[in-house]
Amino acid sequence: MSEPSTNGHDVDWIRSILPHRYPFLLVDRVLDIEAGKRVVALKNVTANEQFFLGHFPQRPVMPGVLIIEALAQAAGILLLHDREDRGSYLVYLTAVERARFRRPVVPGDQLRLEVELAQLRRDYSKVRTRALVAGEVVAEAVLSSAMVKR
Repeated sequence: MSEPSTNGHDVDWIRSILPHRYPFLLVDRVLDIEAGKRVVALKNVTANEQFFLGHFPQRPVMPGVLIIEALAQAAGILLLHDREDRGSYLVYLTAVERARFRRPVVPGDQLRLEVELAQLRRDYSKVRTRALVAGEVVAEAVLSSAMVKR
């Protein structure tokens, strides 16, 4: 069920794969996906995000943990999108390694989420990730996850 995505996949398609919903769905569009290899997705960071109410009201900054979560959700799309039984599984984040944050992400930014599969076993994966704004790397990390039955 590998699908080429020359035109991208919208949020309805994303919701058919991920269990996350507002306000915690952090992927707005999938631009490109290569089954078993990589995914490129977008997160539009708007001034209306709930986390900006408290982080920080006078100078809003997207929390780094939510950038990591957006990258993890993009990884979940990569791992689940071509599985016939994807509705039977959840992907749990199990480790974050070598996380680096290069600059703040603020309202109006568009995060480009790039995820590349580094290792895949039956129920375990490791991915290399990075988030970019306007071509500049703002965050990167190696993420591990486990796939479990719902």
